[in-house]
Amino acid sequence: MSAYQDAIQQIASLRQQNGDAWSAINPESAARMRAQNRFHTGLDIAKYTAKIMRADMAAYDADSSQYTQSLGCWHGFVGQQKLIAIKKHFGTTKRKYLYLSGWMIAALRSEFGPLPDQSMHEKTAVPALIAELYTFLKQADARELGGYFRELDAAKAAGDSAKAAAVQSKIDNFETHVVPIIADIDAGFGNEEATYLLAKKMIEAGACAIQIENQVSDEKQCGHQDGKVTVPHADFLAKINAVRYAFLELGVDDGIIVARTDSLGAGLTKQIAVTNEPGDLGDLYNSFLDGDVINGADDIANGDVVVKANGKLLKPKRLASGLFQFKQGSGIDRVVLDCITSLQHGADLLWIETEKPHVGQIAEMVNRIREVVPNAKLVYNNSPSFNWTLNFRQQVFDAWQASGKDLSAYDRASLMSAEYDATELALEADNRIRTFQADAARDAGIFHHLITLPTYHTAALSTDNLAKEYFGAAGMLGYVEGVQRKEIRQGIACVKHQNMSGSDVGDDHKEYFSGEAALKAGGAHNTMNQF
Repeated sequence: MSAYQDAIQQIASLRQQNGDAWSAINPESAARMRAQNRFHTGLDIAKYTAKIMRADMAAYDADSSQYTQSLGCWHGFVGQQKLIAIKKHFGTTKRKYLYLSGWMIAALRSEFGPLPDQSMHEKTAVPALIAELYTFLKQADARELGGYFRELDAAKAAGDSAKAAAVQSKIDNFETHVVPIIADIDAGFGNEEATYLLAKKMIEAGACAIQIENQVSDEKQCGHQDGKVTVPHADFLAKINAVRYAFLELGVDDGIIVARTDSLGAGLTKQIAVTNEPGDLGDLYNSFLDGDVINGADDIANGDVVVKANGKLLKPKRLASGLFQFKQGSGIDRVVLDCITSLQHGADLLWIETEKPHVGQIAEMVNRIREVVPNAKLVYNNSPSFNWTLNFRQQVFDAWQASGKDLSAYDRASLMSAEYDATELALEADNRIRTFQADAARDAGIFHHLITLPTYHTAALSTDNLAKEYFGAAGMLGYVEGVQRKEIRQGIACVKHQNMSGSDVGDDHKEYFSGEAALKAGGAHNTMNQF
C-alpha cells in the first residue's frame, strides 16, 4: 500500500475515534494536504538532502560521469522555476542542486541596497534566503500534486479506472522539487563563534552543505577581485570545526562542508601563523612569506617583524596596510597545502577559486592533492566573471600554436571579435566549452559544477529585451511576441500565474473546509482559462 493510501486509512481511523465532532473531515482531503507538505521544518530538509548529496558523492567516486550541477538563485521564485523546468525537461531532479551565492545576496538582497561582495550585508539574509528558496520549492510540490489530485477526481468521476490508476501512480511515485542547496557563508562573518551561530541558522533553514572560504572575515573580497587576504590554517580549521559542531548539534550528522581556498589569487596575509616547531602547519604557512634573510639586529629597523624559519631569520615584507606579502609564484603550492589540510581536518569537498576555466590548471592542483587524499573532490565555480569565449578561443589558439598549426588568420588578442564566430577555431572553442563540465569532472576531480550568478544575468538580459521592445515601436507586441507567446508554446508553468501563485491550491482548500459553500476563484469567468 502506498504512503498516500496509508495516510487516508490513518486519518479515517482518527476521524472514527473522534466521532461526530470530526464528521466534516474527509480523510482523503487531509491525506492530500499531508502529501503536499512533506517537509515540516528546515531540519527535515537538511537531513533529507544531506543523504542525497552523500549518495551522489559516492556515485561520483565510482563513476566520474555522475557529476552534479547547480545554478545560483537569488529569489525563491527563481529557484522554484528552475526546478520546475528541470522536472519538465529531464523528468527528474537527480544530481541537480541549488546554489546560494553570497555575491547575489550582497548585490540583491541587502537592506542597504546593492553592495560589493565584501560581507557587508546582513548575515541574517543568508538563512532567510535558504528558507525562502525551500518555501517556494515546497509550494511547487503542492501545486504539482494538486494538479494530480484534480486529474484523479476527474478520472474517477468519468469512471476511467485506467486513467485513475495512472494518475495514482504519479502521486505514489512523486519526486519532490526539494533538492540540496550549497550555501555560501563567506568567511564566516566574524570569529569561529560567529561562524557557528550563523551556520546553525543556515542549517535550521534547510542547508545541508555550507561553503566557507579562507579569507580574513573583515577583509573579505569577491574571489574574482584583487586584494584578497588569507588566514593561517589554524584560524580556518577552527571555523570548519564550528560548522561541523553546528551540524552535529542539530542532528544533521552527514552535513557537508565545502572548504574554499582563495590562495591562488591572494598574495597577502593579515598575520603570521603561530608555530611551535619546525615543519608544523604554522611553519609551513610562514614558509611562503616573502622577505629578506637577515643576519642580526643591525638589519632590523624600528617596528620590523622577524620570523625564524628554516634555521634562519626572515624579515617578512610588510605593506603600509600592515599586511604581509607572500612570495610570487607560491599560489599553487599554497592551494595544495590548504586543500590537503582542510580535508584532513573535517572538510568534505574543496573549492579552488581560479582566474580562468582551464581543465589542465585545475587538474595539476587536484592531482597533487590526490597524492595525499585520493578521493579529493571539488565544487567548481563556472564563473560569469570569466570571459568564457575569449578564454577558450585563446586556449585553442595556444594548443594549435604549440602543434605547429598555421594561425596567420587569427589575432590572439582580438579573438572575442564576432568576425571569428564562424571560424574553425571558434567552433572548436565552443565545443570545448560545451564539454568543459564533463571533461573537468573526468580529468580534474570536479564533483559539482555551478554557476554563481546566472540568474542575475538572465534577469538583466530578459528585462533589457522587454524594455527595448515594449517601450519602443513594438508596444504591446513586444510583450506578447517576446514573452507570452513563447511561454505558451514552451509550456512555461508560470504563464498561468494565478495557478503558480497558489490560487488552485487555495480553491482546493476552500472546498475541503467549506464544501459546496466554497467561493472559488477558478470558475468559468477566470481569464486564466484562456491558456
